[in-house]
Amino acid sequence: MTYLSIIIPSYNSNDRVVKLIGLIKKLKIPGINKEIIVVDDASRNHTFSQLKKLKGIILIRHSKNTGKGGAIQTGLKRAKGDILFLQDDDMEYDPFDIPKVIKPILKGKTEIVFGSRRLNKKNSYSSFIYYAGGVFVDFIISLILQTGTTDAITGSKAFTRNVYDSIKPIESAGFEIESEIVAKAVKAGFMPAEVPISYNPRSHQEGKNIRWHHVYPIFKTLLKYAWFS
Repeated sequence: MTYLSIIIPSYNSNDRVVKLIGLIKKLKIPGINKEIIVVDDASRNHTFSQLKKLKGIILIRHSKNTGKGGAIQTGLKRAKGDILFLQDDDMEYDPFDIPKVIKPILKGKTEIVFGSRRLNKKNSYSSFIYYAGGVFVDFIISLILQTGTTDAITGSKAFTRNVYDSIKPIESAGFEIESEIVAKAVKAGFMPAEVPISYNPRSHQEGKNIRWHHVYPIFKTLLKYAWFS
């Protein structure tokens, strides 16, 4: 049996993360045992109290907010899986795509896979500006790393423990963790594969956290690990 660790960084998610966990629990993947690790990054609302009521998950609570990257770091250190899966907490990414994303790893075709929003032409986006910004960021990442990837900053990623052991320690605390992972993985000799996934975007009014100012640390981190590290 292959052991799958699904790591969910969570912050002020409320019922979204609860719904997500309920759906993940329903996933039945032949030959896979799974654990669900939820890292609450010092939520300021009722998210943690809701998570405490759930059974069948490993729940970790940060006393101080560290950012998405900090929560993922904690989850990765706790995970026991042969395959490590990163899943955003906000239901933008369909958890029923998880088997599709890990399939290339299970078949031995690659050791790191990105669930690509761009490859699914049926997906919509919260705004054209957000879509164009994402395309621009991914173009720069692909250009610098020569990967040909379309969605390196996706919130749906899977990689083997071998990849993690090759790129740890993870150091990024914020959204720039996405560029750290891909840059380190490529530099270590792992070329990411991509599969199309479904995407149901939410607006900033609905709690979407990423902003334009996050682009700077994403690029800074990319250059740090691609060229200077």
